[in-house]
Amino acid sequence: MKKIKILLVDDEPDILEFLSYNLVKEGYEVFTASDGAEGIKKAKIEKPDLILLDVMMPEMDGIEACAEIRKIESLKKTLIVFLTARTEEFSQLAGYEAGADDYITKPVKPKVLMSKIKALLRLKSTDEQQQLIELEEFTIDRETYKVTFRDEEFMLPRKEFELIALLASNPKRVFKRDEILEKVWGNEVVVGGRTIDVHIRKLREKFGNDRLSTIKGVGYKLNA
Repeated sequence: MKKIKILLVDDEPDILEFLSYNLVKEGYEVFTASDGAEGIKKAKIEKPDLILLDVMMPEMDGIEACAEIRKIESLKKTLIVFLTARTEEFSQLAGYEAGADDYITKPVKPKVLMSKIKALLRLKSTDEQQQLIELEEFTIDRETYKVTFRDEEFMLPRKEFELIALLASNPKRVFKRDEILEKVWGNEVVVGGRTIDVHIRKLREKFGNDRLSTIKGVGYKLNA
């Protein structure tokens, strides 16, 4: 069975060594880089399934590196998780807009990290479901991660894409908040209570308020 490839990008040697040891012990194939630019180069060569990316690094920080990685066609489906210290000024929204799938705070606890990785990889496997969703105004292509709305193409951050794809998989059905969290973020992934609301707001900015309805106390649905 093909090993899952993980690229670890951090400018602290001790963290690289500690996380590499734990990831290899879990059976992952691990590659490392000490800054954002080196991380991009290694990502192009190794095409990892997942990248653990430190936010604060010299020369090129994690946000910038993530945005650059998301421009590379061969890495469109690569999962990206930010590593950030609790004391750092880090905007989760900025991270998600750059194309990140999730984040984890330092100091990293191996059990929490492994749980999060497994949850994200499980979500990635759902890409094998219906590849093309065609509605009256929307076309959602899971293969290319493109959304077409009224003949205009959108390349969305991964979580926005997964959210709109889930809602579009059954138009007019109300998806409960717990179900959305489980299917888009994974039931082992801890996210803030407002995470769904923030992503719904970003989708409304792109596609209009009337396309996504909030059912108070229940969840959301797509009007298509």
